[in-house]
Amino acid sequence: MDGTAESTAERPRPRRIGLVEDHESVAIGLAAMLAGEPDLELLTTAGTVSELLSAAPELDLVVLDLRLADGSTPEQNVRALRERGAEVLIFTGADNPYLMRAAARAGVLGVVRKSEDVRTVVQAVREAAAGRQVVTTDWAAAIDGDPQLSEVGLSPRQQEVLTLYASGEKASRVARMTGLSEQTVNDYLGRIRQKYADAGRPAPTKTDLYKRAVEDGWLPVPERNTRP
Repeated sequence: MDGTAESTAERPRPRRIGLVEDHESVAIGLAAMLAGEPDLELLTTAGTVSELLSAAPELDLVVLDLRLADGSTPEQNVRALRERGAEVLIFTGADNPYLMRAAARAGVLGVVRKSEDVRTVVQAVREAAAGRQVVTTDWAAAIDGDPQLSEVGLSPRQQEVLTLYASGEKASRVARMTGLSEQTVNDYLGRIRQKYADAGRPAPTKTDLYKRAVEDGWLPVPERNTRP
């Protein structure tokens, strides 16, 4: 095997991207933005979420417009996409706080405006495709201004466990740091998840728990990545 074949074999596969957008010019524009990025591959574009799900293979990320002509809501669309295992990044041209808050409640990774420059859009897609939150002023305002991000009534001990676990520690490490048994930590995490589910803010995965911890102020909002 020559060196070229070896380097190709070792190269990680690109993140698989889908786009739900019912304006052709926007779809063409995003395709052009991502065309030169070897780690990102726009596999399919559709005008509705149902069309994307019927046509698309497994995706790492779906870039989703807030307003679609089929009358669907952000909650419906995000729920359908996440049930298929795809994270979601909102790509919008309109400043609609209500729709942004609806997207926040549904569990998307962030919001990026269509008016942003190419570098900002591409970096947002890259971050979201890797499962990281995309922090923008619009996103922070949507979270901070949402009265429906209701309190879940965590005890101080539950807050401590959530903060440690959601920040990246394993349950066994949280147990050692808090002096609890690992089983007790897992019990706490189960109760925390149940409280969020009861509040209409489900958090079935560790990434979801991180999002909820940021939303509720247990963890700081991550700084926006401005590196080239």
